[in-house]
Amino acid sequence: MSTEKICRIYEGSAVRQVTGDSIRPGGFTLTDRAINLCALPSGARILDVGCGTGATVEYLITKYKLNAVGVDPSDILLETGRQRRPDLPIFQAVGECLPFSRGSMDCIFVECSLSLMIDIDLALAEFYRVLKNNGLLVITDIYARNPEGVYQLRSLPVECCLKGAMVREELIKRVEDAGFNITLWEDHSDLLNELTFRLIMAHGSLESFWQSTSPEEIDAIKIRKVVTRARPGYFLLIAAKPERD
Repeated sequence: MSTEKICRIYEGSAVRQVTGDSIRPGGFTLTDRAINLCALPSGARILDVGCGTGATVEYLITKYKLNAVGVDPSDILLETGRQRRPDLPIFQAVGECLPFSRGSMDCIFVECSLSLMIDIDLALAEFYRVLKNNGLLVITDIYARNPEGVYQLRSLPVECCLKGAMVREELIKRVEDAGFNITLWEDHSDLLNELTFRLIMAHGSLESFWQSTSPEEIDAIKIRKVVTRARPGYFLLIAAKPERD
């Protein structure tokens, strides 16, 4: 399972002590919004790719009565979820190679994990394969609002969503090239700003936060400058697999 980068930041406590097990800006705020927009019926089959500890899977099952299942490459996060709820349907797999049959899912959630995948186009092709015709793809993630800062993000010394952030235009093109019709794009950068503030309050500064994510000495000041230049934002995207195929 080497085709996806595991975000060790998520496995540690630096972020999770602030976000809880949802491990993303806004918690379930955009999960709720997406569910309401998608109007999924009770019992619909939902796949959460990059499910972490299975927080969204559990949430979709308990609150919305959906038939949810999750996959993630991190055995540490999966075990944490199983300790919380032993019957949680979460399994080890990567987005580029999903262990599900063609057309088996009504909806796929990809919350803060697409930017962690090494082969995004292959992952999008897998999402397309696994979704039913008219099935929905929900992506929330970080994106770069300054194209001139993207190149430097790739050199960040930590594996995280920021390192793989794309500009809006590139992301939309890749989703459309995979065969999807985009029905919604919303900017929710306020949720990322709120999380940044909470991380500063918890760790004293962003430099302290970045240093706490690595067991080795890293240039936290340089990381902050690179991230600031890219002007990261946060988005919700919903796309549909057309009625064809």
